Amino acid sequence: MLGWIRNATKSGERLRKWRQPLSRVPVVENRKFVLIGGLHRSGTTILHQLLCDHPLASGLQDTGVPRDEGQHLQSVFPPAHRYGGPGEFAFHLDAHLTENTELINLSNRDKLLREWGAYYDLEKSVWLEKSPPNLIRSRFLRQMLPNTTFVFIVRHPIAVSLATEKWTSNTIIERLLHWLTAHTIMLEDIESADDCLVFRYEDFVDDPGKVLDLICNTAGIDRFVASRKVEDRNRDYLLDWQRQYGPEIETLQAILPVTNPVMEHFGYSLSEPFVQPDVMGNRLNG
Repeated sequence: MLGWIRNATKSGERLRKWRQPLSRVPVVENRKFVLIGGLHRSGTTILHQLLCDHPLASGLQDTGVPRDEGQHLQSVFPPAHRYGGPGEFAFHLDAHLTENTELINLSNRDKLLREWGAYYDLEKSVWLEKSPPNLIRSRFLRQMLPNTTFVFIVRHPIAVSLATEKWTSNTIIERLLHWLTAHTIMLEDIESADDCLVFRYEDFVDDPGKVLDLICNTAGIDRFVASRKVEDRNRDYLLDWQRQYGPEIETLQAILPVTNPVMEHFGYSLSEPFVQPDVMGNRLNG
């Protein structure tokens, strides 16, 4: 885990030497920000890549920082690794940024635009950014950036918890609790928001075109056809879960009941059937 943090930090330092912030604040009138969030290994990277194919969009690509995440390309607010990174950051109160943080001011807003603006094609009308902690920072980012649409992707807690195991020393219970904590915060933050789109990874991989159309409709931009292939990578994690934790499922469910309201909201369970079908249509926007 420490190695991952060091590499992320070094990459960010190198990039700031290569590409200095813009000398002037970029013009943001008539520009649309689409900010993508979701826990690590939830599908934010492939979603960002797909949206970068939009003819009007510019994303943070080939930056050299981990997964081209904007959190590593700015110095205004702390990235997730300051709070432990994958499977940990949402546990820390200071990682949850809202409209009440002292970081919100004109100077920081201009600084963020100059730092991210150095990586955008400024002629494009849609500017994309994705970082896992955006999931719990929409209230802050809404104040910092004008004309923003938030796109949050949610993946089954079993898949996320097993996929991030190599990046954290947390137990499986702690990783599942982190998933619950992060998505509880997200749902509370966007309860009355009309600029957010929330959908499941499972529905995304089942019909990427439908989800991309929803994103374009929400952001108010033209639909497009993406050429990249999207694969469902949940199966192996669910099989591993059954092999590793099947005998302990009753103990795990005593701590994280199958009827947990957050998992139930997204149609997830810790036992078969793991994913309820046909949930996306009535789960949008929290």
